[in-house]
Amino acid sequence: MTNPDSAEDILLYAAEREVEANVFYNLLSQFVDDPQVRALCSELASEELEHKALIELELMKLGKVVKPLTASDIKKSTNPKPLDLMLAMAKTLQMDLERILLMAMDKEKNSFKLYLDLMTVVQDPDSRKVIVELAEEEARHKIRFEMEYDRLVSSRHRPTEDNPPTGLNI
Repeated sequence: MTNPDSAEDILLYAAEREVEANVFYNLLSQFVDDPQVRALCSELASEELEHKALIELELMKLGKVVKPLTASDIKKSTNPKPLDLMLAMAKTLQMDLERILLMAMDKEKNSFKLYLDLMTVVQDPDSRKVIVELAEEEARHKIRFEMEYDRLVSSRHRPTEDNPPTGLNI
């Protein structure tokens, strides 16, 4: 997003990003083998749509008529197109789970930063409150992915029957 003209422009952009996140997490949930990560992705996909609804409510407060996204809107959008998203997803699915989790953390961090940027443009106190809530929600998403990452990494280092602990057994 380059030089937004208004809070409305940024909110529209943020709504598009939430839809992209929903699609990403829904697709990821269908292809990730780890049941905990799969459940997390499904849950976050739903939450991203809730974020979009909150953003649309703020847009309506600004007098913007919110309509469903159409093919024409997608063509005009500067955000990645569906084919671009599918190609990116194909690359993502070739990654190992550790890299996928790192990428998801990065996506959530960028969403958090987007809402911080939006706070500098939005003047209405009620809208700012919603933006703060959304920023906090994105930070919580990042933390949840960090927890899954930590679980994954620590499980690789746990001793098993096939891989007994090293060192002295006293």
